[in-house]
Amino acid sequence: MLVWCGAVGLLSGAVTNAPPPQKHWSFQPVRKPAVPAVKNVAWVKSPVDTFILAKIEERKWQPAPAASPAEWLRRVYFDLTGLPPSPEEVAAFGADNSPTARERVVDRLLASERYGERWAQHWLDVVRYAESEGFEYDRHVPEAWRFRDYVITSLNADKPFDRFITEQIAGDELDPENRDCLAASVFHRLGAVRRNAGNPDIALSRNEVLTERTDIIGTAFLGLTIGCARCHDHKLDPLSQKDYYRLQAYFAATEEHNVPLATPAERQAWDARTKELQAEIATLKTQAKSAEGAARMKLNAQIDALEAKLPAPLATIPATWNDAAKRTPITVLKRGVWELKGEPVGPRPPDALVADARAELPADTENPRTQLARWIADARNPLTARVIVNRIWQHHFGAGLVKTPNDFGLKGDRPSHPELLDWLAASLVENGWRLKPLHRMLVLSSTYAEASASANAAAARLDPENRMLSHFNRRRLSAEEIRDAMLAVAGRLNLRTGGPSVMVPVDAELVKLLYKPTQWQPAKDATEHDRRSIYLFAKRNLRLPFMEAFDAPALQTTCARRESSTHAPQALELLNGKFSNELAAAFAQRLEAECGGDSPRLVGRAYQLATGRTPTDAERKLALAFLRDQPPREFALTMFNLNAFLYVP
Repeated sequence: MLVWCGAVGLLSGAVTNAPPPQKHWSFQPVRKPAVPAVKNVAWVKSPVDTFILAKIEERKWQPAPAASPAEWLRRVYFDLTGLPPSPEEVAAFGADNSPTARERVVDRLLASERYGERWAQHWLDVVRYAESEGFEYDRHVPEAWRFRDYVITSLNADKPFDRFITEQIAGDELDPENRDCLAASVFHRLGAVRRNAGNPDIALSRNEVLTERTDIIGTAFLGLTIGCARCHDHKLDPLSQKDYYRLQAYFAATEEHNVPLATPAERQAWDARTKELQAEIATLKTQAKSAEGAARMKLNAQIDALEAKLPAPLATIPATWNDAAKRTPITVLKRGVWELKGEPVGPRPPDALVADARAELPADTENPRTQLARWIADARNPLTARVIVNRIWQHHFGAGLVKTPNDFGLKGDRPSHPELLDWLAASLVENGWRLKPLHRMLVLSSTYAEASASANAAAARLDPENRMLSHFNRRRLSAEEIRDAMLAVAGRLNLRTGGPSVMVPVDAELVKLLYKPTQWQPAKDATEHDRRSIYLFAKRNLRLPFMEAFDAPALQTTCARRESSTHAPQALELLNGKFSNELAAAFAQRLEAECGGDSPRLVGRAYQLATGRTPTDAERKLALAFLRDQPPREFALTMFNLNAFLYVP
């Protein structure tokens, strides 16, 4: 199979078909099983349904009835785009009685730019995307947002997943003049980096960087906790410490390389202005050293003001490249301690995942990460396709076929439907590694269209986690979906795509906790504050309180699966938070503008916008009684707190 990046092609490397010596299911070659026979053939709309129904019929259960058309529509909108359908879209779907109505909705959503924005967030979680380096200084990575835009654009274009992998691992090797390939290689800059001041131990810092880059390869692409083999042989999986450092050897020459995009004239003007301001800052700092009390505070304030005026960094891509002169000699480190160097090793995949007795590559192998990408993206790698189809299944059905999406090892979860997992993995490869056909097949299945209430007591009692999917798993919206839905319902959502990330206003007390408060400068254009959540600046040392309350990840390590907690601060954010109340006011203004003083009409419109349906008689009665005593803004705020708004049925 050919994998392309720009004008440069990459032939897949040779991997033998012989099974590896380990017998664990995930280390075995993917073989496409036959579709099982079922009794209730009329229920089947997709091959996926036969695998699910076979397990249900085996237990003499019945699948749940179908969800209502409005429930299915809200479900598929949020799953594919992260946004609710408008009342007009709900009405149009309800009036379309053609047998292909659902197919047309799905095709339209998959073709929307909103699809890439939603599904990019899932991948950014896995690769622990952030735009700052963490630790004390939390220095910003210059224009790391280019990686985020690369992911969104790639998913919208339905770039084959094997190519998507290859560009991230080796984009700068494949085509160093191609901006997309360079933006993909920002992948290697996403980990936390300790920048030591004073007398830094450069070797130790380098080792931490290599560790970050090695560990994420295992978790993101292979679904293995290979980082556990850094200090000793893996205690659970057949991964030796030598395997770990052989994998690390692929990155021995990988160094940071900020690729400038500015013209010479832009660079000259930037240098001149920067030198001018830095000279003034240096003078004030000298004065501040000898000043005391109020005088010193005044000088420090002047320094902060001048630092805020420093010109923004010039356009760049924070990419990587191979620097042979700085290649780090890779050895097996005893107990993982940098100073305790053992046997030298060269690049090679882990023994458990290759069947042949291939030798290590030379330490100075040209384009080593290209060699690594060949092996990971090869269709015969037993893990890669299984891992990604499991991640996609998880986001559509609430849990993966393997519940531990970053751990396909011996102590990870066994698949609930192993034949289905392999059927999906094999189908993905057969379809050229394209993800959109996989999404389409899953969301058009009868399994996906089930109601979220169990069809019988036996299934609820014997399968409390609903691993057999006898009904659909209702889920709470993610932090990004809640925020974006509130903006959409209030009529404030700014759908501008791409570009530099946006800093939004936050409490001054949080900004003061940063190493330099000047690191957080909210966008001056207030409409930018209403961009989709994926475009908000992802800073490790400043988590937005609203997003944190609703379980957005901490960005320090890979997040394989979002938690969905329920606690008091969530209600406090939705009822008392500044963001919620501002949007409630905007929502109320929208309702009054569209409905005037007609309270019954206002209630109906509010429910249509916020929940995708009309209110029940009881809801309408309560809402009208509420509006007799409370202003529309309080009613709008109440709508944001409804389970019907916060949950996908």
